[in-house]
Amino acid sequence: MCAEVERAPEGREGSFVKHGCDHIFFIGFLGAGKSTLARNLGDMFHRPFVDTDRLVERRCGRSIARIFREEGEASFRKRETAALRSLKSEQSLLVSCGGGIVETPENIDLMHAMGTVVYLEGDFSDSLRQIRSVAARPDFKSRAHAARLFDYRRPLYVGAADLTLDIRGKTFEDVSYLCAEMLLERGLI
Repeated sequence: MCAEVERAPEGREGSFVKHGCDHIFFIGFLGAGKSTLARNLGDMFHRPFVDTDRLVERRCGRSIARIFREEGEASFRKRETAALRSLKSEQSLLVSCGGGIVETPENIDLMHAMGTVVYLEGDFSDSLRQIRSVAARPDFKSRAHAARLFDYRRPLYVGAADLTLDIRGKTFEDVSYLCAEMLLERGLI
């Protein structure tokens, strides 16, 4: 089981000591490229990658959109926390997190207890360009709603992050190499 992470004093981003699990969690808004990054880094460093949304779907046998529709968001969030908690028994995972994972304080604590949290920071317009299927995104009720959600979640991402990677104006390949470099420099991968 994973131990706690000792976080550095305020203002010393990236300076922390972790014990136990060495997962790397990727957080950010819809369309930030979290899953693509986890998969790319997994290929580069021969590490397994998982997606918390896919974990919930496999356990439930239903899509997230259907869970939202049939049970509501609160039920999905409980399932998301359970999926995250289940990663405690694993080692060295690259974890793509659903966009709303930071809305549950316990999730932030769990991620810090199990490893390092990397925020993929981008603009709202970048996210919109990357979203292929709006129907598969239950958080995306309308462009205006998604913009409000983006504004609401941004400080949650910033507060949860151990490290932040600016993805604006970068290709997925650029982001993968920059993230790999950042993680290697800190001995995290």
